[in-house]
Amino acid sequence: MTEADRIFSRFPPFIQEYIYSHGWENLRAVQMAAAQTLLETDRHLLLTSSTASGKTEAAFFPILTQLTEQPAGSVGVLYIAPLKSLINDQFSRIEDLLDASHIPVTHWHGDVAQSHKRKLLENPRGILQITPESLESMLINRANDIVRLFWDLRFIIIDEVHTLTGTDRGNQILCQLARLGRAIGRHPRRVGLSATIGDPSIAAAWLSGGTDAAVDIPAFPPEKLRWRLGMEHFYIQNPRFLQAGEDAPREDPSPLASLDAGYEYMYDCVRDKKSLVFSNSREATEYLTATFRQIADRRGDPDIFLIHHGNLSASIREEAELKMKDEDFHAVTCATVTMELGIDIGRLERILQNGSPNSVSSFLQRLGRSGRRGQPPEMMMVFREENPLPNTPLPQLIPWELIRAIAIVQLYIEERFIEPPTVRRLPFSLAFQQTLSVSAASGGLTPRALAERVLALPPFAEMPKEDYRTLLLAMVQNEFLQFTDERELIVGLAGERLLNSFKFYAVFKDSEDFTVRCESDEIGTITTPPPVGDRFALAGRVWEVTELDIPRKLIYVKQVPGKMEISWPGDYGEIHTRILQRMRQVLAEDTVYPYLKENARQRLEVARRLAANTGMLRHSMVHLGGYTWCLFPWLGTRSFRTLRKYITAHAKEFRISGIEFEGCCYMTFKMEMPSDYDFISSLCRRVDAEGIDTEALAAMGDAPVFEKYDSFVPEALLRRAYAADKLRTDEAEARLREILAEY
Repeated sequence: MTEADRIFSRFPPFIQEYIYSHGWENLRAVQMAAAQTLLETDRHLLLTSSTASGKTEAAFFPILTQLTEQPAGSVGVLYIAPLKSLINDQFSRIEDLLDASHIPVTHWHGDVAQSHKRKLLENPRGILQITPESLESMLINRANDIVRLFWDLRFIIIDEVHTLTGTDRGNQILCQLARLGRAIGRHPRRVGLSATIGDPSIAAAWLSGGTDAAVDIPAFPPEKLRWRLGMEHFYIQNPRFLQAGEDAPREDPSPLASLDAGYEYMYDCVRDKKSLVFSNSREATEYLTATFRQIADRRGDPDIFLIHHGNLSASIREEAELKMKDEDFHAVTCATVTMELGIDIGRLERILQNGSPNSVSSFLQRLGRSGRRGQPPEMMMVFREENPLPNTPLPQLIPWELIRAIAIVQLYIEERFIEPPTVRRLPFSLAFQQTLSVSAASGGLTPRALAERVLALPPFAEMPKEDYRTLLLAMVQNEFLQFTDERELIVGLAGERLLNSFKFYAVFKDSEDFTVRCESDEIGTITTPPPVGDRFALAGRVWEVTELDIPRKLIYVKQVPGKMEISWPGDYGEIHTRILQRMRQVLAEDTVYPYLKENARQRLEVARRLAANTGMLRHSMVHLGGYTWCLFPWLGTRSFRTLRKYITAHAKEFRISGIEFEGCCYMTFKMEMPSDYDFISSLCRRVDAEGIDTEALAAMGDAPVFEKYDSFVPEALLRRAYAADKLRTDEAEARLREILAEY
């Protein structure tokens, strides 16, 4: 009997029948590996394999086998997912399997009816799918029910692990699992699922946080790349589809676009294909949706364009998801990261990327949404930029997004590189929230007992006790906590106000407070209410404000024709140093990348000639004329930020002023020193002599506020967290020495 036959024979008949009915002749490698760990060891499991490789089935075959052999006396499996849509959808393709198991599945999040939840509370069993926010609420508001609900919990499945490691939301889950384990007296086994993890050992350490069990990380041979990938470039003011030369071949016989050559090219890319169109921001997603609808109207085409992002109402998002699942409806959905994760929306013919992804991980997640059911993934990236004027400064003449996209693709093709997970060392915002949560659930603890309980949670392992004491004192002074006559700490009046809102359970920022309604339909949310009569864009359409209900935070609107831009506050993520280094190589090498279309190929050639002729690749510091200089550090976000802040801190000494920067690609400044060599050598001597003091850099300017509860954290702690988690000295110091060696 082969190993596969042995494992197959262990599965109960309903799983065997499921495998037969799907025509699988053999168990996949990921299914074999998962079964071996979950059926034959007591270890945790981290499953990392490509999108649509069957990770969900791989995890559930052995889990359902064990629950069938020994039914759990309470909820047996806790499945935690970062999105409601994942919970609503993730088990749809194994619905027959779950039905055959007779093991009930319960959804639990803010959109689920109380009657549905009540069934689980009355008879806790089966599989519970839940968001981190709903689990937080359960730990606070149903603290006395936790043991009854979970005393026989066997497995905890955490989906899309790569979106959680290194974030407050992921660390919140670790806190919740530690508190749950404390309540039931043991730690159930954990299973982490992800398609894109750069360093599995870091993710495995995160997954096992607070437990003693080891983590199995099955390794699978890299799959042969089968992609259909293309990149094209357009200048915004130039209406010609073919902008690189009139004698090159052109598919479209019309030389001019009616609206915008780049947008119309994107429209034609998805016109007859069931597609997802990704942008890196809600603003770009809104504007692109409205533009597609405008083009469709001008051409007399049907409006098949849908939209999906976090500020839209649940009904609009669900409409997009359902229509994308409809095999007979060739819908095109414009989306942000909300569609990047593994919602099953059937067979997609193409992914269109508006601009460049920020990371290799994001690129792979988005590409992997297409090409299911045996077809290769297919993605087209389109880049638009202003046609530069003759006096445009050098750094603005480089098509940074196009270069970044090429670097991202090449890093994966050549090295299978994916960004490693980050680790947050001083998550004070989360510590504030968990302190209130633990206090509310426990009813009262001495300061010592509260500190011991909170600091025992895995994300706070590196938090100094003195720092936590500072946080506790501030929480008492600001009435988030208060002392009882017995000198125990309980939730104070300010803390009660936070806890009384359902928004407390989320650790991510939620500043979009005003709900937009058109008659009885909820459209979504925006941050600031415009005056009556003003217009704004949302859900890919334009709305005019007809009435404001400020106390209830409602905006009533009517739909009007047209197209507008909208803005939300936000942070678009960090870029890894390896990407910047590969971008430099893209400009330096003469490789012809086969996925570049004519315009993009010509644009890259122009950029390469410019980089060679200006010397920006030989010397990282380039004179732009007069007192103006430009520094190209080729560093990722954190290291670039560190170097920029260090130069700013010593600007007077180096006779520098007017520092400006664009992302992490370059910084420009005025300099009065005799030469670039004098500046770099002086900078290196100072760094070699004293190093870069991150806490001193963090003390510059206002206290940085990034996370949801940072505004309630003492400024001194915020600066320490900024120094520990937002700055990086090793790469910055090493890069300075490399720049000096260029002379």
